[in-house]
Amino acid sequence: MNTNIFLGSRVRLTAEDPAVLAEVFARWDRDAGFKRLLDDAPPMLWSVEKIKEWIDKDLKKENPRSFLFAVRTLEGDQLIGFLDLWVNWMHGDAWVGIGLGERDYWGNGFGTDAMQVMLRYAFMELNLHRVTLGVFDYNPRAQRSYAKAGFKPEGRLRRELHRQGQRRDILIMGILRSEWLEASHIEPVAVPAGVLEGEK
Repeated sequence: MNTNIFLGSRVRLTAEDPAVLAEVFARWDRDAGFKRLLDDAPPMLWSVEKIKEWIDKDLKKENPRSFLFAVRTLEGDQLIGFLDLWVNWMHGDAWVGIGLGERDYWGNGFGTDAMQVMLRYAFMELNLHRVTLGVFDYNPRAQRSYAKAGFKPEGRLRRELHRQGQRRDILIMGILRSEWLEASHIEPVAVPAGVLEGEK
């Protein structure tokens, strides 16, 4: 297994300076097509300063429940998107969101690779039990990408979304740690007897 937990075959996850993220987020926010695929909020235009303020505030939180990563290509080191993981520590589960703001990288496996890296982090480092996401019914490309990463369809929120004058469905997809381990051909590591009790 790759020892760099943030490195995939095509991308790597990075921590970026808030000013860098604010610049690209403000530019991506001006792409209405990207915003309509990203989330269910109405497209909004935010200034670079306002986005930086939001990122700064989020980074200062203690005991974080949200983990934000930028996505950079291995070839050319291009900043192309982001991943965000919202964790419920009590239940060992999380919701994940992904956005590739650079259209030239859509449909070429970069998002799938980034999601696979995030799942490795979620299951091997954060020890989560499951990861869940929502995807719109009019985004089959994303649905195929999530399926390749191991997510399974779990439900449908019928007519949950109002988009461009129409009611649309939101599909729920999820993956369990056991399913990810099996698909990744990774054996769970057994803890030697006595270790948890503090024995040497």
